[in-house]
Amino acid sequence: METTRHFTATVYIVNDSATALHHHEKLGIRVPPGGHVDRDELPHEAGLREVREETGLDPTLVDDTDPVGAPNGETLPRPRHQLLYDIDVVDGRPAHQHIDHVYYARVDSRDVSPAAGEASADAWDWYTPEDLRESDLDADTRAIALDAIEACEN
Repeated sequence: METTRHFTATVYIVNDSATALHHHEKLGIRVPPGGHVDRDELPHEAGLREVREETGLDPTLVDDTDPVGAPNGETLPRPRHQLLYDIDVVDGRPAHQHIDHVYYARVDSRDVSPAAGEASADAWDWYTPEDLRESDLDADTRAIALDAIEACEN
């Protein structure tokens, strides 16, 4: 059986020492904005697009990637994390996986206004570090969210 892999991009957005997470209906967990990378996109572009679609906010990527003087190339923003997630498992083997590029970004507001067809604004909550530590969120979401807040506030 062949494993189908898709590239995805996730962006932890931060405003005033808090990050936004929403309840994902299909997964049944709270996650930051993100989704699949389209054929004509780079991962960081997909992540920023997903933030705009899902929240209506305008993100500024937090990027500390050192440029490389490639004469025929361009330095791309380095993801903070790259994670491999099993999406569908058949007979104990992954049939579908996501290769997730995780970025951090700042936003100037907490006024979430999703595009049509996205989860409603009521699905979103802002989590401070204290909220995150006291939450029952998945351990990876909690750890990355705390790191995003620290990186965006410094």
